[in-house]
Amino acid sequence: MAMGDSVPTPRISVHQAFGGGLVADVLLWRKWCGGVVMLASATTFWCLFELAGYSILSFVANVLLLLVVILFFWAKSASLLNRPLPPLPNLEISERTAGKIADELQVWVNIALSIAHDITLGRNLKLLFKVGVSLWFVSFIGSFFSFLTVVYIGVILSLSVPVLYDKYQHHIDEKLSVTNKIIQTQYRKIDEAVLRKLPLPSKKEKKMQ
Repeated sequence: MAMGDSVPTPRISVHQAFGGGLVADVLLWRKWCGGVVMLASATTFWCLFELAGYSILSFVANVLLLLVVILFFWAKSASLLNRPLPPLPNLEISERTAGKIADELQVWVNIALSIAHDITLGRNLKLLFKVGVSLWFVSFIGSFFSFLTVVYIGVILSLSVPVLYDKYQHHIDEKLSVTNKIIQTQYRKIDEAVLRKLPLPSKKEKKMQ
């Protein structure tokens, strides 16, 4: 190979991209039991709440009521018959877990606030255009499907798209590269024809604000 030839960068496998753990095994159907359980659970919940019209609040309340009644009579019968009490785990959230959840929420909230700041105070028209198109697309999808249906479709896609991409990664990457070039070309046309012609605040105006 000549010195000027570029060395192709090694591709990261889909399994490594998902962390290489249990989640990756389930999404790629390497542990098909987990995929079947996930698909069956999502289908059951979707049929129960979307097709049958069952209320989520009523479902949660009835499940908790049944669980509390079972545990109560189990504990009562165990004390009368000298049997062991129900094996309940330690029902509390540790400080470490709460800290991880808070840190993750803080990252996403800061990202949202940063985008809002760039749009409102920075008057970033390109970012406004991207956010507007994304929100319009979400609204367009929401006009056809309910929230539960969108979540169910997301579960179906998460169990099918990674497997197909892992199998046909080379061909899909080529098509995505061509599509990305077309999108970038159209975006540059919109940027040159519309966005760059809009008046932008000068640096002095930004300092005064």
